[in-house]
Order: sequence, then structure tokens, then C-alpha cells
Amino acid sequence: MAEATKSSRVDDAYERLKEEIRTNRMPSGYQAPEPEIAVRLGMSRTPVREALIRLEAEGLVELIPRHGARVLPIRAADMREIYEILTALEPDAAARLAARKPSDEELTQLEKATRDMEAALEKEDLDTWAEADDRFHLALLELQGNRRLKGFVMSLYDQAHRARIVTMRMRDLPRKSTEEHREILENLRSGDAEATRRVFREHRRRAADELLGILEKYRLGQL
Repeated sequence: MAEATKSSRVDDAYERLKEEIRTNRMPSGYQAPEPEIAVRLGMSRTPVREALIRLEAEGLVELIPRHGARVLPIRAADMREIYEILTALEPDAAARLAARKPSDEELTQLEKATRDMEAALEKEDLDTWAEADDRFHLALLELQGNRRLKGFVMSLYDQAHRARIVTMRMRDLPRKSTEEHREILENLRSGDAEATRRVFREHRRRAADELLGILEKYRLGQL
């Protein structure tokens, strides 16, 4: 029972710290000693320490002896590698899902996320749009069925999410991205694997070009 309680505390510290980093509340370059981070979370140091070790393994923080932890910078080179991997893996996973022609019931969460993106775009509500975009990609990962692929891709999402939040208001409204999500969904619904793969690959490549262009233009690649 004690071991389970400890594990729960570590999981809680991990999720809360990751959300602080993902949403840029603990921005790139943020550094603090472990006791200060523990106070920030209202937790004891032990679960915070173990959570930081997990986040270091995922490339989100760096543990510095006697100086606590530092949130790693958003580097253009890292984002380029991450999007290359996402572009290689996600379109094929989506195509495999399309090939088995998922039911309308299975696609409910993707449909809702797409509608929410479309509605948020009309209101120019970027925060709501980004949340719906996340839901779309996470729902698709759930549906594609490969557990190891899901875990690996989600670890990359956490790193890429920070860059998206930082640059979200430096780009045009995501009209093209919203159209691509709708197109991916309809191709999944119709069971068109090749069209799903093609649109998803174009979606990731365009998003990568846009993000990297902003990072380089505004010299954010070393944040």
C-alpha cells in the first residue's frame, strides 16, 4: 500500500510538472532548486525528485547537481528532428487505421475535436483551437492501436507542444491546418488509406516548415 501511495505521488508530481512545462508556465531556461519546485507544487521533495528524473529522460529538463533543475531550451534542431520522426510514423499509422475503415462510433472523438477546431477558428480562439488539435491527435493515437508507437509519439508531442504554444500567436490563423484535419477525418471515414497517408504527411511537413521558419525568423531556436 505504501509503495502504491508513493508511486501515485510521483505520478502526480510528474503530470503537474509536465503540464507546467508544456504550457510554458515554467518556460525555457527556468531553473530552480528542488526544494523550491517542491514548494511550488505543495509536495515533498522525494516525489518531485523522481518526477524530474523522468522528465530529464524525456528531454524536457536537465538536472544540475547542487543547482536543481532547468527547463531545457526549445531548439530548432530538436524540433526539426521531432517533426521528421512524426512525419515518418504518424501518416502510416493513420493509413493503417483507415485501411480497416473505422466506424462512425470509433471516430466520434475525432469528429468532435475537428468541430471544436472549426468553431474555435471562427472565434479566433487559439487556446481552444490548440486544445482541440491535441485531442484530435491523441484520439487518433488511441485508435491506431499500437501501444508502443503511442507511447513514443506522445513523448515527442510533449516536447513539440511547448514550441507550438510559444509560437502560436506569431503565425497566421490555422485555417489550412483545420482544413487538413477535416480532410484526414473524412479519408479515415471512407477507408482511403493512401489519401489519409498523403494528407497527414503534407500536414506534418507544412506544420514543421511553419514552426521552424518562426523559430529561425525570431531567433527563438535557442530559447
